[in-house]
Amino acid sequence: MITFDKLLVGGAWTAPATSGVLEVRSPHDQSLVGVVPEASFADVDRAVAAAREAFDHGPWPRLAPAERRRVVARFNELHAARAGELAALITSENGSPIWFTGWLQRSLKDFNDDFLDVAARFDWESELPGRDGHRTVVRRAPVGVVAAVIPWNAPHQSALAKLVPALLAGCTVILKPSPETAVDGLRLAELLAEAGFPEGVISVLPADREVSEHLVAHPGVDKIAFTGSTAAGRRIAAVAGERFKRVSLELGGKSASIVLPDADVDRAAAALKGLSLGNNGEACVAHTRILAPRSRYDEVVDAIAAMMRGVTVGDPMDPDTWIGPMVKQAQQQRVQSCIEAGIAEGARLVLGGPGAPDTPGLEKGFYVRPTLFADVANTMRIAQEEIFGPVLAVIPYDTEDEAVAIANDSAYGLDGGVWTADPEHGLEVARRIRTGTFSVNGASRDMRAPFGGFKASGLGREFGPAGLSACTEYQSVAL
Repeated sequence: MITFDKLLVGGAWTAPATSGVLEVRSPHDQSLVGVVPEASFADVDRAVAAAREAFDHGPWPRLAPAERRRVVARFNELHAARAGELAALITSENGSPIWFTGWLQRSLKDFNDDFLDVAARFDWESELPGRDGHRTVVRRAPVGVVAAVIPWNAPHQSALAKLVPALLAGCTVILKPSPETAVDGLRLAELLAEAGFPEGVISVLPADREVSEHLVAHPGVDKIAFTGSTAAGRRIAAVAGERFKRVSLELGGKSASIVLPDADVDRAAAALKGLSLGNNGEACVAHTRILAPRSRYDEVVDAIAAMMRGVTVGDPMDPDTWIGPMVKQAQQQRVQSCIEAGIAEGARLVLGGPGAPDTPGLEKGFYVRPTLFADVANTMRIAQEEIFGPVLAVIPYDTEDEAVAIANDSAYGLDGGVWTADPEHGLEVARRIRTGTFSVNGASRDMRAPFGGFKASGLGREFGPAGLSACTEYQSVAL
């Protein structure tokens, strides 16, 4: 068991203002993973005061960009050196299978290197051609104090997508980890403290929703960077709008994968193992609506069913496990309720269904049965709501135009894909879909490309130059 008794406030380990604690338990067997202080309103006030002082009067925003890159690069090396340890910790907290957390934690070294490269090439200051004897200098100034609020499903990627560009831009940051992954949040705080950021620049405060709202609404915060549910995003947007705070929101998704009549169905089904069921299906980008042509409908359903029958559900620490437990009992119950709704609304249950797997050794965990529905109408709850679990719906279509219309008939617009023998035609289909990201034949996303969503999937973009830009304000100086 891991125990912390202090919080990182302004870069210094500080006793919490109250005695409240967060107990983090394994969703696999309910064993105690760790105990950490639960941040309070008073801790937020101290962290914001430290961040405000560091931004308004400290050296960090005034350093040359190359100096900030040096410190962030130091942190990146420290973080990468502990990728395996951090992956195991996150798996113990949230139930993500170790194959997923291991892959993701190792990939974050390159993710951060990309940000460092972007910052080295960034147009921090430029000059417009003179006119009438005058000239104009255009600066990219740091946006200020940033509150970064992150979820539990991929905690370090979500944290670094906000921390790294904000720090490179010269901002100061208060990171608010989720209670479900509070222990790895303070492990991350240890590495940030070791990297050598100046006083006041970094705080890490694990807490639940009420404290999060206090942070978001705090008058000393200039920008909120949030990843999480669409419902929470709406609340944050409302609070930010009242105060003219800058905001970026990476929210939910209900992504569609369109299988065209000329697609390699076996290839598509194999790739959907990761695209649809990766990270236990607890991923905003999961392709959970599979759109199949009626001419090949049974073939598509059979191929996906065969893929899902080969998926191992079990202890997330086992390298052979593909799907572990849901993060908490409430999430397990939500997934179960969605499966029951699919049955009640008349979808055809192909495999899985209500109840937990009967595998020995999983009795204490928050497990669900990977479930596949066919003959799904896009109006059904299982086709419209983000379930955040291993539940897939196969929806039939007759024409390509109908498939595009079904894909776009969603409150969300985060991700999606198309499967076709003609990649250029796949690009044509992509141009018709209202999502922030899209893949043709399962092509990997470039982590330097902008990431974010249309519609209820959020506001703004993260990653690469777009993510760094989002942490700056333009300033035009006429001379």
